[in-house]
Amino acid sequence: MGKVLAIANQKGGVGKTTTSVNLAASLTVTRKKVLLIDLDPQGNATTGSGVDKSVLERSVYDLLSQNGKIENVLLQPNAGYDLLPANGDLVASEVELMAGNDREVRLRLIMKDIRHNYDFIVVDCPPSLNMLTINALVAADGVVIPMQCEYYALEGLSALMETISAIREGPNPSLKIEGILRTMYDPRSKLTTEVNGQLFNYFGDAVYRTVVPRNIRLAEAPSYGKPVIDYDKQSRGAIAYLALAGELLRRHDEAAASASG
Repeated sequence: MGKVLAIANQKGGVGKTTTSVNLAASLTVTRKKVLLIDLDPQGNATTGSGVDKSVLERSVYDLLSQNGKIENVLLQPNAGYDLLPANGDLVASEVELMAGNDREVRLRLIMKDIRHNYDFIVVDCPPSLNMLTINALVAADGVVIPMQCEYYALEGLSALMETISAIREGPNPSLKIEGILRTMYDPRSKLTTEVNGQLFNYFGDAVYRTVVPRNIRLAEAPSYGKPVIDYDKQSRGAIAYLALAGELLRRHDEAAASASG
């Protein structure tokens, strides 16, 4: 059964969608079967996968509103992974979910019949702790938290941790922090060094050793509708996300070996 990873941080501009798209692509390169779910009404993971969100006939919205079948929404872009796309229609889901009795588990119910088709399901969450993000956290096995090493990022992290704790106490007791990913990383900054220290003190091994540097190619790739590994596989951004996929897979294998042993 596929492992579900929610890529979440309610602070915008931290590389959340960049991480979702490029982690999905990098896992695909390692011959894993991957599904990327765009759960952000901005639809940036959709366009970053080479799909024109403005001409979508069906999207994740149709699934959350229970008006469509997965096979009619599922796309197979050139990036190599499968995609459940999103566009502005998803804004309506937020209101509709609030009125539903199963509002927190709608995404988990959608996934139930398809999880076995994938090794990993990556969910790109919106930059807020709204009902869409709650759905992702309830459906997920683990949370990958991209963040910049800056003061405000630490403040936002505490709010996300409170939400994760609430989800654990309620609909998803097995939810765990898969890892914290440092993005737009600049080792020359004194603030980066200070925040780094605080992250490791508080989260320890949950912090990925892999860091994603500021990289022009990584920033350019979405405008071409490609993951960076397809746009420039020699770039520092592509190498970083391949390293992240490798680190994630090693942790996954170690956890599986520990559980079976």
